Amino acid sequence: MSHTTRPPFNPELAIILGQLPPAPQVLDSSSYLPAREADKRDCDPTITITDSRITHEEKTILTATGVVAVSIIQAKESVGVSRPGIYWIHGGGMISGNKLTLISLNFPWVLELDVVLVSVEYRLAPENTYPAQLDDCYTGLQWMSENAPKLGINPEKIMIAGGSAGAGLAAGVALLARDRHGPSLFAQLLIYPMLDDRCCSDSIKQFMTDGTWTGRTNIFGWDCLLPGTRASENVSIYAAPARATDLTGLPQTYIEVGNAEPFRDENVAYASLLWTCGVDTELHVWPGAWHGYDVLAPNVQLSKDAVATRMCWLKRIFASPAAHSVII
Repeated sequence: MSHTTRPPFNPELAIILGQLPPAPQVLDSSSYLPAREADKRDCDPTITITDSRITHEEKTILTATGVVAVSIIQAKESVGVSRPGIYWIHGGGMISGNKLTLISLNFPWVLELDVVLVSVEYRLAPENTYPAQLDDCYTGLQWMSENAPKLGINPEKIMIAGGSAGAGLAAGVALLARDRHGPSLFAQLLIYPMLDDRCCSDSIKQFMTDGTWTGRTNIFGWDCLLPGTRASENVSIYAAPARATDLTGLPQTYIEVGNAEPFRDENVAYASLLWTCGVDTELHVWPGAWHGYDVLAPNVQLSKDAVATRMCWLKRIFASPAAHSVII
């Protein structure tokens, strides 16, 4: 099959994509250092968290190798003592971002659903390679689970969530929690997750150079995370969850992705395997959507539809008991 043909971009999104800076042609430190400079502004909660309806608290978790920082965000007017909790892992291709990057996009969850949002800081590649990111994220989840009553969180309704690289880490942490009999997860929300280090799907090839996060930048991100081992036989399922062959026992899952971006095929395949393994899973593939469309083009109707659909799922699951696999 020729990879010169691909799904078209949504017309509104195509216009906005043309106004964005092109994906970098030279892939080295110059590719991510500008993003990190921009991220520094997000680190200041007085700039990032300006909604007067929101309260924010910082906590530091001591570990054997250092510290893991988390931000705790909740509604100022909340009086709940047993609320749902969402454990959030930021995106950035494993090489950029921080726990407050774009965090305000999740404030509707806090305000409309009265959830406690915990966002974790994790070490970035290439300075820190796998499993540093996974370890930090798992440590934060353990802390949240152990401290759920103090945080006013119902320990039976903790959801893990993330976007892009953060969603890939969320999937890896969910697998690790299952296999270590660690924190119990009520659900996982995976927003266009970065799952497969092999980077050989049709959608990767179709969008090797087109879009925001391209096939080329994806390969670079994985190479930073797994230097010298990407696409080898020795990559862990916790680093690249698409490597997993058994997803039995994972929590109910929501996956969303555009059909015009590199992660399309690995996301659809992951959802399919979740179904095969008996996991209650909802998959949305948005036509013409490139990677990060809902963040970079929030006023486009398709983005509004995606955000609204995501919220509907959250409202539905938090109003219901946990879904479990059925053995037949």
